[in-house]
Amino acid sequence: MGGKYRITGDKYPRMRRPRRRSKLILAATASVVALGLAGWGTLQLIDVFTGGDRTASAADRKADCPSAKPSAAAKVLPTPAKIKVNVYNATPRGGLAKAAADELKKRGFAIGKVGNADAKYDKKVAGTGMLLGAPAALNGTFPVLGTQLPGAATKTDARRTADVDLIIGTKFKAFSTPKAAAAALTALTKPSPAPSTC
Repeated sequence: MGGKYRITGDKYPRMRRPRRRSKLILAATASVVALGLAGWGTLQLIDVFTGGDRTASAADRKADCPSAKPSAAAKVLPTPAKIKVNVYNATPRGGLAKAAADELKKRGFAIGKVGNADAKYDKKVAGTGMLLGAPAALNGTFPVLGTQLPGAATKTDARRTADVDLIIGTKFKAFSTPKAAAAALTALTKPSPAPSTC
């Protein structure tokens, strides 16, 4: 060959086709897409077999759940001033009934009879005390008075009056503190929330 295409010297130009970068980029993109689809398909299969929804967060599920509503209205309990308490001492310690009646009076309860317990209960109440009253007292008077003396046993009798008896037992040491009794009374009047279904 002559002219400008004339080859001189001992080196010859390589006659290889230039690389096509577009094929390389296309192959890499196809590989990434294939891996992504395989991973997504695997997650879908896991969700099908486990029944879980991995895409929904706990906050999303909570937002779908209706807000908890109280299962029942707040209890209406009698105030201490409307509860007449007869205080009886069933222990060998003297003067306990009067001291207990004075303390309950300070806390707002109306005081009825005060004295020693009948022979039926004298020295036979093993716990801290016993609340004795009509069956209607179970859902009203007993819980309110029970906040002052946690752990007291409850028993109903055939009386038709609204007063209740507090029979002090041998393990009685002191009433609850006014703060603890007030907290317990507040807890009694709060409505209980309905169980969550979410």
